[in-house]
Amino acid sequence: EEDDFTSILRDRSHIDETLRLATEEKARDYAAALERLRKIYHTSIKPMEQAYKYNELRQHEISDGEITSKPMVLFLGPWSVGKSSMINYLLGMHDSPYQLYTGAEPTTSEFTVIMHGEKIRSVEGIVMAADSSRSFSPLEKFGQNFLEKLIGIEMPHKMLERVTFVDTPGIIENRKQQERGYPFNDVCQWFIDRADLIFVVFDPTKLDVGLELEMLFRQLKGRESQIRIILNKADNLATQDLMRVYGALFWSLAPLINVTEPPRVYVSSFWPYDYAPDTSRDLFKKEEISLLEDLNQVIENRMENKIAFIRQHGIRVRIHGLLVDRYVQTFKDKMSFFSDPEIVFKEIVDDPDKFYIFKSILAKTNVSKFDLPNRDAYRDFFGINPVTNFKPLTAQCSYMGGCLLDKIERAITNELPALLSSINSGKQPGLSSCEATGCGEKPKNRYRKN
Repeated sequence: EEDDFTSILRDRSHIDETLRLATEEKARDYAAALERLRKIYHTSIKPMEQAYKYNELRQHEISDGEITSKPMVLFLGPWSVGKSSMINYLLGMHDSPYQLYTGAEPTTSEFTVIMHGEKIRSVEGIVMAADSSRSFSPLEKFGQNFLEKLIGIEMPHKMLERVTFVDTPGIIENRKQQERGYPFNDVCQWFIDRADLIFVVFDPTKLDVGLELEMLFRQLKGRESQIRIILNKADNLATQDLMRVYGALFWSLAPLINVTEPPRVYVSSFWPYDYAPDTSRDLFKKEEISLLEDLNQVIENRMENKIAFIRQHGIRVRIHGLLVDRYVQTFKDKMSFFSDPEIVFKEIVDDPDKFYIFKSILAKTNVSKFDLPNRDAYRDFFGINPVTNFKPLTAQCSYMGGCLLDKIERAITNELPALLSSINSGKQPGLSSCEATGCGEKPKNRYRKN
C-alpha cells in the first residue's frame, strides 16, 4: 500500500507561483542594476582600494564574481535527512538524469553547487576554483583534496537564474574531521559566511544532536537571521508524535542558539511524492508555501543587499584612505633635514594618539568611532608597506579622472543610494548620465588658478 502513495507525484504549481518564476521583467532590470553597481565599484571605489593597498589590511578583494553572484542557499544537517531530495523537489529534478543521488545511507560526500547554465553539465571543482568570473576561486586555499570533493551542476532553470543552491555532505557524528581529508569545518564556515539563507534540515525520527552538529551551530553564531530549521519527512509521524518531536528539537537546540528570537522552524515533507495518508497535509502545504515565500524574500532583496554590501565596503575603503593620508601627512610634518625617517615613523605608528591621527579623522569627517579599524593593524600594514610608498590624498587627482576622495564620497553619498532608490521605485537604472564623470559633474582642474 505504501508504494501507492509514493508513486503519486505531488502538484508543484505552487512553487512557480510563490517564487513568481514566470516574470521576465525583473531579471532584465536586475542585470542593468548589477552592471551599474559593477561600474560604480570599478570607477569610484576600486581606485582608492588599489592606491592605498586596502586588500593588505583586510585580506578581502571584491571580485566581479562576488558582485554578480546570485543569492546562495545553503543546505546543512545530519546525513540522510533529505537535503538532496529537497533540492531535487524544489528544482523538479526528480527522475531526471541530473537529480542529486539520494538514499538511506550517507550518500552526498561532496559539496555540490547547483547553478544556472545554458545547458546541463557538471563542472569539476578544480575548474570552478580556477574560473575568476565565478565567486568560488577563494576555495582553492582548502587544497586539492577538497577541490576533488567540490562539484558544480549547471542547468537552464528559471529558479537558478535567481538563486544558487549548495548541498553539503551530511554531518556524521562519530566521524573525525581528519577522516574527511580536508578541513570540513573551515569549508562549512566559508559557505556559511557567504550564504543568504541557511536551511538546517532534520529528520524527526533521528534527532541526535552530537559533537559535529554542536560545532556547526557554534559556527552559525551571529548568522541567526539567515537560519531556517526544517523538520523534514514530517508525514512519517502521527500529529501527536510530531508535536513531541517539535518540542524535543527546540529543547536540544536551545543551548546551541541563544538568541531572543529563535530561528523559524518549518514542518513539512519536501520531496515529490504525495503526503502519507492521514497526516496534516494542509499544514504541510502551508508550511511549504511559507518557506517558499521566505526564499522569495531573499531573492527580492538580493539587489538591495548587494548595494548595501558594496556601500559598506566603500565606507571602509574611504576610512582607510583617510587614515593612510593622515599618517603620510604627519610623517611629512615631523620630518626634518636631520631626522632619521625610520625613528620618526616608528614613533608615529607606535603612538598614533599622540599625533591625533584617529581623532582628527573623527573630528573632520562623519566617520563613526565604531567604524575605525584597530590601530595595531596599521603597525602591521606599514611594516609591509613603507609610508613613503603612498601619496597624500591631495595628490591623488587627475584632470580627466577627478580626485579619488571626491569619487568615493560621491559613490557613498549619491550614486549608491540613487541606485537603491531606482530599484525600490522600479525605475530602470540608467547608465548614461553618470557614465563619464560621476553624475553630471564636470571634472575640476585642480591645477589651474580660478
